[in-house]
Amino acid sequence: MKKISFTINGLATEVKVDPSMRLLDVIRDVLNLTGTKEGCGEGECGACTVLVDGKPVDSCLVLIGQVQGRSITTIEGLSKGKELHPLQKAFIEEGAIQCGYCTPGMILSAKALLDENPNPTEEDIRRSISGNLCRCTGYQKIVRAIQVASRGGIR
Repeated sequence: MKKISFTINGLATEVKVDPSMRLLDVIRDVLNLTGTKEGCGEGECGACTVLVDGKPVDSCLVLIGQVQGRSITTIEGLSKGKELHPLQKAFIEEGAIQCGYCTPGMILSAKALLDENPNPTEEDIRRSISGNLCRCTGYQKIVRAIQVASRGGIR
């Protein structure tokens, strides 16, 4: 067991865990933040995407020891109280959510894109979410939601 310190959703956090635990398991089972989903466990589906220092990563492939001193954002960290983040609102308004399993990872991948490029092309959007699989929507509504959010000036 080792103490690992990091920031998650803006809060300084310290956990005492086996440093070889996956970030995904610490987020869900130790910190009880269940918005991050496990899909494949192999880094292929993107359901477990979180932001580490603003970059999207598959949390099933990251060991908790690798995030010492870093900043993590999960889907729970986007809203401010009951006020949803503009990307979350756009996904709802554009019908980009069906079963919702891929949604947290999609939104976080989109946030990373919009933080770097507030005016992405459709190709930019499709490339940024290419690591996130959705079995329900066919992606068009997801792309449209990200376009709508980008026009709202996400930062």
